Amino acid sequence: MPAHRPSRLPGQAVATPEPPGHRPTGLARFNALPADEAERTLLACCGSSHWARRVAAHRPYPDLDALLAASDEAAYDLTPADVTEALACESLTLLPDGAYSAAHTALSAAHAAYESRFGHVFVICLDDTPPEESPDLVLTEISSRLTNDPDKELTLTAEELRRLTRGRLTRSVGDTDIFRGAGNGAIFRP
Repeated sequence: MPAHRPSRLPGQAVATPEPPGHRPTGLARFNALPADEAERTLLACCGSSHWARRVAAHRPYPDLDALLAASDEAAYDLTPADVTEALACESLTLLPDGAYSAAHTALSAAHAAYESRFGHVFVICLDDTPPEESPDLVLTEISSRLTNDPDKELTLTAEELRRLTRGRLTRSVGDTDIFRGAGNGAIFRP
């Protein structure tokens, strides 16, 4: 009589045994982390503790798409306080080498005006922007968004954080050392 195999649901991931001494990387490593370490790891991608807890709680993820979907879902549910917490964790990135002093002056003034108006740093996801175009795009976007009312701007900021987080997660899952931290200059500081 053949051995009984447990049935598998459609779309369910099949676990394959790892060779002895194998150390998981990327998504497999993230899935295997203890909950508190997974949350700390996720905080490098988005500084909201609520978001990090939710994303960590839904592990294991079968693939990157599932992780990104969970990230998006948790990001869409961020409260204004959660967004404020995440913004407080954002580090400021310097302008690219060779940027003109006029760009530094213009961006400094734009950032100061933005922070004065909204009380938080300006965030924009630059994942699809060539580095040499980033300063112009940032200046254009800050100028455009300065006309927003605070509620609309908070919504746009939350969306930029969500996009930025997706990029960070995507880059991190492919790395040997998962979640090395912030990526792709989301905030410029002259």
